[in-house]
Amino acid sequence: MKIGIIGAGNIGGNLTRRLTALGHDVSVANSRGPETLRELAEETGATAVGAEDAAKGAEVVVVTVPLKAVANLPSGLLDGAAEGVAVIDTGNYYPRERDGRIAGIEDEGRTESRWTEQHLGHPVTKAFNGTYAQDILDRPRPAGDPERIALPVAGDDAAAKAKVRALIDELGFDTVDAGGLDDSWRQQPGTPVYGLRADVEGVKKALTAASPERPADFRG
Repeated sequence: MKIGIIGAGNIGGNLTRRLTALGHDVSVANSRGPETLRELAEETGATAVGAEDAAKGAEVVVVTVPLKAVANLPSGLLDGAAEGVAVIDTGNYYPRERDGRIAGIEDEGRTESRWTEQHLGHPVTKAFNGTYAQDILDRPRPAGDPERIALPVAGDDAAAKAKVRALIDELGFDTVDAGGLDDSWRQQPGTPVYGLRADVEGVKKALTAASPERPADFRG
């Protein structure tokens, strides 16, 4: 598939490494310009582009930037994407450490990914937000392996969610349907599943155990 990755930090960089190795056509962008991604492009064979070009023709777009940076992404970011593009949001809200207070989350009760979706103007699927970046490189396992870990995936668009889950399976991880975006609080920071390395049943149990009350450490 043609895949665009916006954000070349730990998650974005390692997804670029794995997805190119699997044979996908990957374009990668960051906020500082394609010239700063030369080493990653040479290492992986990905194409370094400006953020405004990352989604062009893409069947999957991964948005993996700090939450506070979402509002600064180019307008019409997804205009040139393929029809039916699946947009993966890996973001998390860290009001005290990084993002500052976001009123749409704090006062209006939106989940983090719902807030991101409204800024992008396109449905998103929440995945990889609680995944250790190094696990993307180190922990893939074949289907049926007892050590294979599962990732929660939330979203409202059934076709997009299916595409994302198939891609995660190809990367070497199981998935658990975590419901729609309004349910995605179950996998936000501070919940039992966040950062959890577990199988499908363990992830299901952790999602069930989550509380809708945002932990104090993750309130602005």
